[in-house]
Parts: sequence; structure tokens; C-alpha cells
Amino acid sequence: MLKSFKTEINPTAEQKIRINKTIGTCRYIYNFYIDYNKALHDKGEKFMTGKSFSVWLNNEYIPDNPDKAWIKEVSSKAIKKSIEDGCTAFTRFFKHQSAFPNFKKKGKSDAKMYFVKNHPNDCKCERHRLNIPTLGWVRIKEKGYIPTTKDGWKIKSGTVSIKAGRYYVSVLVEVPDIKIANNSNDGIGIDLGLKDLAIVSNGQTYKNINKSARLRKLEKQLRREQRGLSRKYENLKEGESTYRNIQKQKIKVQKLYHKINNIRTDYINKTIAEIVKTKPSYITIEDLNVSGMMKNRHLSKAVASQKFYEFRTRLKAKCHDNGIELRIVDRWYPSSRMCHCCGNIKKDLKLSDRIYRCDCGYIEDRDFNASLNLRDAVTYKVA
Repeated sequence: MLKSFKTEINPTAEQKIRINKTIGTCRYIYNFYIDYNKALHDKGEKFMTGKSFSVWLNNEYIPDNPDKAWIKEVSSKAIKKSIEDGCTAFTRFFKHQSAFPNFKKKGKSDAKMYFVKNHPNDCKCERHRLNIPTLGWVRIKEKGYIPTTKDGWKIKSGTVSIKAGRYYVSVLVEVPDIKIANNSNDGIGIDLGLKDLAIVSNGQTYKNINKSARLRKLEKQLRREQRGLSRKYENLKEGESTYRNIQKQKIKVQKLYHKINNIRTDYINKTIAEIVKTKPSYITIEDLNVSGMMKNRHLSKAVASQKFYEFRTRLKAKCHDNGIELRIVDRWYPSSRMCHCCGNIKKDLKLSDRIYRCDCGYIEDRDFNASLNLRDAVTYKVA
């Protein structure tokens, strides 16, 4: 079984230069691959796969263009992975699973430095440091978080990324399968919403973290820093500001974004951990149409901040680790409109109706009624 671990690292100045150079080269190759295939499409020629592009790049393009020899100065595995990512993006586009691949922009993209274990001495991990190919030993800030190789854990691959001026490593570790006894408790249903993050059928309610005073204060501070960044761009045209000051302000905005995102992710992790600790035999959630909800300009910000997709992804991983069956109910299942008592479907139910009132006399909170219906759903698929 493979499990991922992500933590912050503290590279030296020389290692930072190496990381920045590798990530910049990977971003360039990714954009080059996207642009090259776009040009082939405009000419009416056949699409070039990632493998064919890699062979052409190494055997023809770089030898014929000596000014591009700097591409060979970074890890070949990282270059190959960036081409594979571009090929995957095109494959998803051809299958109508996503839009046409976008170019990665410096400072705004998620380009990463990929590494893989090729040698027995590669990817060794000790309590306070990690051996990364082409970088050597890199210090870890959170000591003891990543399993060490001395205990028999094997690191298969990983990536190094940069966020808000801080460096992070994510590694894929081969861990032994853990046998977990079957949970004998009753199953539960979870209704995700905007007013509250999650309403559980056992009566537990997890509130919306975005309403907390701490996040409101940070978002207010973020708006102020964003206005300052906008003014610096305006002053740059008039010669009253410099590019270096803009970069400093960008880091301030990125750090606030990163801090807000970490608070939301931490709240989701704690919520899922508390739900899983009850050891239910199964958990049922609804397959939400998040992309459709995002089209509503009045609710798009609230939907994005709730991070429904991340909640489902982390819940799925946690259920897998604890031997809990995760059931996914179809998005058209009338969990909110159906009466849990008599099964009658109230078609005229509005979003503003927070209390469900049925003709049979059943009165209950709308979201709690939905969680009960999800718990008792008989048509579902197992994640």
C-alpha cells in the first residue's frame, strides 16, 4: 500500500537555486509541449504523444539548438514527468473531462520538481533529513513526520514544490497493509452544505469555518494587501514603484492565501478524524455537482471556500485506512426533498426553507433530514 506524506523542508541557498532552476525548466518544457501540439493541430497534423516528444526533444531538438543545452542541466526524470503531465492534460481534454490545457505561468503555476528512487542510496530518510536525488541531504522542519528507512519504510518517489516562498516535499511511501477489524457500529449519513460544513445523521453538526472571527480577520487583511499590490502595479507604469517592491507585496499576499488555505484544510482534517473515530460500519455522502454550483455567481465563493472535493478525497482515504465503506449516492437522489418519515417527496421545497414540514406531521431541520435519508439510501456505489 502506498501513502503520501507532505512536509516543509529547509534547503540551503545552493539547494534553493537548484530547485528553482529545475522547476523553471519543467515549467518551460510543459509549456513547450503544449505549444508544440497546438501548432501541430493548427497545421492539421497528428498529435505527438509524450514519449515521442521526449525522444524528439533529446535526439533532435536540443542537438540542433545549442542555446537550449541548459535543459540537460537538470534531472531528466523531472523533465520526463513534466512531459507526461502535459500528455495527461491532453488526454483528459480529448475525453471531455477537462478544458484545453493552460500554459503554466511563473509564480502562478503548480509546477513541481519530480524525483524517483533509482539507486539504493536515493530517497533515504532519517528523523531530521531526507536524501533527494540531485539535491543531496535536505533538512526537514517537522522532525519525525516522514517514516524513516531504518524502520523498513521505502520511499518510491516524490515532488518538491514552492508556495509563498516556502519549500515543501511530498513523498510516496510504501507502507504495510494494516488489518482492521470490521466496525460493528451503525452507518451514518453526511450532508454537506454552505450554512454548515457537515451535518451528520448521529446529530453532530460541524459549523462553517469561514464564519469564524479569525478567518474573517485574515480575509480582511488579505483584501487590504491585494489593494496594495494593485496600487503598486498602477504606480509601476508611472515609474513610482519598482519590480522588487511588487515581488515583496506578492509574497505577502501569497502567505496570507496559504495561511487561510491551511486553516480550512486543517479544519477538514479534524472534522473527518472526529467522524471516523466513531467507527461507523459505513458512511454515505452525496455526489455533489460542484462545477455546476460554482456557476452561481452568488454562491461560487462560498462553495469554493467549503472545499467539498477535498473533503470527499480525504474522507475516502481515511475510510480506506480504517476499513469503513464509503457509499456515494447519485447527485439526483432527493435527499433534501424526501420525508424521512413517510417517504413523500416535496417538489416545491425552496433553498430558503430551512425547516422540512411534511403533510404527515413530520417536522425536522432540512439538512438533518437529508443526512437521515442519505444514511438509509439503498441505491449507491461504493467508492
